[in-house]
Amino acid sequence: MTQPTPRPRPKIDDVAAEAGVSRGTVSRVLNGGHWVSPSALAAVNAAIKKTGYRVNPHARNLATNRANSVAFLLTETHDRLFEDPNFAVLMRGAADALAVHDIPLVLIMAGTDDEQRRATDFLTSGHVDGVLLVSSHGSRKGIIADIIAAGVPAIACGVPLGFEKKMGYVAADDYEGARDLLRYLRDGGRKRIATITGPQDTSGGIRRLEAYRADQGADLNEALIAHGDYSRESGAKAMRELLNRAPDLDAVFAGNDLMALGAMEVLREAGVQIPQDVAVVGFDDINAAQEASPSLTTVRQPFDRISEEMVRLLLDVINGKKPAAITIPTELVIRESA
Repeated sequence: MTQPTPRPRPKIDDVAAEAGVSRGTVSRVLNGGHWVSPSALAAVNAAIKKTGYRVNPHARNLATNRANSVAFLLTETHDRLFEDPNFAVLMRGAADALAVHDIPLVLIMAGTDDEQRRATDFLTSGHVDGVLLVSSHGSRKGIIADIIAAGVPAIACGVPLGFEKKMGYVAADDYEGARDLLRYLRDGGRKRIATITGPQDTSGGIRRLEAYRADQGADLNEALIAHGDYSRESGAKAMRELLNRAPDLDAVFAGNDLMALGAMEVLREAGVQIPQDVAVVGFDDINAAQEASPSLTTVRQPFDRISEEMVRLLLDVINGKKPAAITIPTELVIRESA
């Protein structure tokens, strides 16, 4: 039995002939439609559909010297990726924003020295057009310095400590968000307010603690400060420390919701009523904050807006514009825990 002759793959010339336009016009349509009349654009799109033409991504990438992909670089361990829901929200938002431009998002983990070495080699070898840097730590400056030195376009989520003048970023207003929470606690009559800080090598951890110190002023008591790493377990550990050092505290400001939820577990185990005896507040407004019992008073970070702005700024840098920095306001969300 004779096999049917395979149909040749349509080429740009086939599309041009079908549309009645030049090959260059088809090429301009495929590269964004600039300097193409509406009638020619419609004719080319109709011809592409009729002929079944598909762009060869490898050829296009060679021609444009672009990888046509963007990296979502997370400088955290794998367990943090699954524990902290904020990363998934940011990644989904970035993927959606890039999908509009038909650009895929590639997840790169760099929570260990070996992962950072491999990530650096990958990112600086032309495999991606740009980097969305998430959860940058001041103690892990090497990979950021390498990205900048290699000239790879990058935008950070939060202030990239030590590189504020060299890398653009999108950040929530951590300081004012924390001040809003602390003012709310004081207006509610709380006087012995403790805090569980986030990591002090992150911009969010630093700025939220700065807000706490400013709020306390001359009444600052170091015994009311305990340190965490944004994990639920660290919040529980810090809460035990605070109860031992300052059993008369009447409020706790945790640097994020996960630590606040860990602190609430310890308070319940100790027979402390929330918010009657101790008010608890967090930061982020993850889904678990609303589902907690009592529901958690917190500060909402607009992660959908943050991811959209990160993508917009990154595409600007990829296209030759200078890096920019944006700070986005937060929102106080009052619930049952305070």
